[in-house]
Amino acid sequence: MAWPYRLCRRFKSLSSTIRSRGLSVSTHPKPPEDSSTIDPRFLLHSAPDPKPSDHSPFLLFPKTHISTLPNGIRVATQTSPPHVQTTATVGVWIDAGSRFETPETNGTAHFLEHMIFKGTRRRTARGLEEEIEDMGARLNAYTSREQTTFYANVLREDVPVAVDILADILQNSTFSEQAIRRERDVILREMEEVQGQTEEVIFDHLHSVAFRDSLLGNTILGPPENIRSISRNNLYQYISTHYTSPRMVVSAAGAVEHDEIVSLVERLFKDFSMDPTSAAELVDRSPAIFTGSEVRLENNDMPIAHWAIAFKGAAWADPNSIPIMVIQSLLGSWCRSIGVGNCSGSQLARRVSTLGLAESIMAFNTNYCDTGLFGIYATATSDSLGDLSCVIMEELRRLACQCQMLK
Repeated sequence: MAWPYRLCRRFKSLSSTIRSRGLSVSTHPKPPEDSSTIDPRFLLHSAPDPKPSDHSPFLLFPKTHISTLPNGIRVATQTSPPHVQTTATVGVWIDAGSRFETPETNGTAHFLEHMIFKGTRRRTARGLEEEIEDMGARLNAYTSREQTTFYANVLREDVPVAVDILADILQNSTFSEQAIRRERDVILREMEEVQGQTEEVIFDHLHSVAFRDSLLGNTILGPPENIRSISRNNLYQYISTHYTSPRMVVSAAGAVEHDEIVSLVERLFKDFSMDPTSAAELVDRSPAIFTGSEVRLENNDMPIAHWAIAFKGAAWADPNSIPIMVIQSLLGSWCRSIGVGNCSGSQLARRVSTLGLAESIMAFNTNYCDTGLFGIYATATSDSLGDLSCVIMEELRRLACQCQMLK
């Protein structure tokens, strides 16, 4: 073959030209002075010398300070370094969610989340909004199956006001009948919107069949008939039963001082019930039993099928919870519209991309007080679901075999 000879001759000609102009050229890069330090597994000139990872920054995170007050409320704070102390987040985490509702009261926790910002004995709803806006703050809340959370993002100097607002809305809300009627309509419209969010529908059904006949299978929003019948007394009853001091954590991070937060909570959070019953005790009385089952909802008008498979996961305190989080990370997620394709770090994602089996996949892991859910959620055309499920199960078996071999 003549082309290697011609290429070599052209390169020599180019080298001569460069030298004639006072430049230098080398056909081989000069090796480093101390080549003995190069890892032999890497190319000598094309790859850098690998260095060990430095995880020391993770050890520099601010220390978390925790105090338990005489009434049972726990206070946890984490103070940021002085050069970043400009804002803070203060929140109240309560072990009260849809799991602690009965079939008749299911939806009350979420309804209460909506009503908590509608005025107190000290602040009207409009006055509360204006106070938050004047501070340039953000006040928000969310409800899950095991917790309800209320929190505020504020500037450093407004931390005491934020704690006062949180204490006020949780202890002094008025729940006017007019506001209840208005929020009832808002929640019913929200439920209609959620029915159009297929992922939300899938995970609600996943819980209902995974924890059949147990309270963890309750939806967060509750059934429409419950929303139409929830009354002012139901809201007050839920607060007196579940918003108790031992089931409450006040947490603050950023530009905060632990002793200051403790002092504020001691002074402001004083009207809650001190019923010693903990969420763990309630869970023990009605544990979630993973049964496993299947549910299918057919809609021939939808071009894409939404599909999920789940297994019993781990509780928060289970030693297996961290390994399952690692497995979730290994399986990863992938979406055709992002275009990562075969460059994904997940072998499952690469196989699904190469074979064109799905529009998207996502490994998920949810931890609860006594159990959990782990699995994979995917969207694909209906004729690909069989092959997709086979590939997913093969990948899970491969991971299981590799973990067993490492033991």
